[in-house]
Amino acid sequence: MARMLPYGDVDSSLRALAGRAEGFGRHSIGGLHGSLYFVTTLAGLEIVHCLADDGPGSLRDACRRKEPLWIVFEVSGTIHLSSYLSVSSYKTIDGRGQRIKFTGKGLRLKECEHIIICNLEFEGGRGHDVDGIQIKPNSRHIWIDRCSLRDYDDGLIDITRQSTDITISRCYFAQHDKTMLIGADPSHVGDRCIRVTIHHCFFDGTRQRQPRVRFGKVHLYNNYTRNWGIYAVCASVESQIYSQCNIYEAGAKKKTFEFYTEKAADKEEQKSGFVISEGDMFLNGAQPCLLTEYREESMFHPSEYYQTWTMEAAAHSLREVLQLSTGWQSICRPVDNVVIN
Repeated sequence: MARMLPYGDVDSSLRALAGRAEGFGRHSIGGLHGSLYFVTTLAGLEIVHCLADDGPGSLRDACRRKEPLWIVFEVSGTIHLSSYLSVSSYKTIDGRGQRIKFTGKGLRLKECEHIIICNLEFEGGRGHDVDGIQIKPNSRHIWIDRCSLRDYDDGLIDITRQSTDITISRCYFAQHDKTMLIGADPSHVGDRCIRVTIHHCFFDGTRQRQPRVRFGKVHLYNNYTRNWGIYAVCASVESQIYSQCNIYEAGAKKKTFEFYTEKAADKEEQKSGFVISEGDMFLNGAQPCLLTEYREESMFHPSEYYQTWTMEAAAHSLREVLQLSTGWQSICRPVDNVVIN
């Protein structure tokens, strides 16, 4: 069967990423109409180079600016974040051509829109409520592509507080417990607006929350999840999860889908969420354990929101490709052929 992997031409030029996400984040243009910003600052002469956390030429300086920017890196190294790095609207943080790793804290996408985050690493985030990428509140049109995330004290990616229209693609997740939370808690009924697409990602031995969803609509397709510690995917209060042509390979724990019952703050009755599994592959004794009763009107279908997505049947060949093509990639930075007047 011919490969049907998405985004075959987005590295043809620097800004070809803009507006090219599949799924709910498809409208994100990042810093398409802005100037290039070159991150150049190094902290000093440490054996392991660390990029300076602030000041001219730093990523923090670029991300706080109000104008659109396409941010690229002139150096490789580790950025030790002493506090969350807040990203303002219309920014692309483009790690192609270098190897950039974040540690200490993470990125915060707060009340912003049109963000693209590409080809970066996140590892070793420490502190209470420290996520690799925290998306809250009221943020939208976001695409996270080809990032590697592991070993944070809280989540790797959290999407809560009415943040929506987000795509996560070709990412690698490992060495972590609570991987991805979508929807804050049962009191935040505004999270009913959340819509997220997760595709062509590799969840490699992460313990739980691949993802865990409250209220929102989530489309999962062509992901590979293996050796989870509690469950693979969890549907909590009122969530709707469409799991399509994914590969679930169990380790010691066999339950693939979990259903947690909670009561929304504005309802009297407790409810779990729903999962539809279509074309998924279950390996090594993985057990779907789907709910036998659900109302069709309670489930969305992705085609209600977008017409096309690049998907192939779940197969061993797809599993092999995802192990090689997810997360940070050693690729050249494409040429920028846009002139900003």
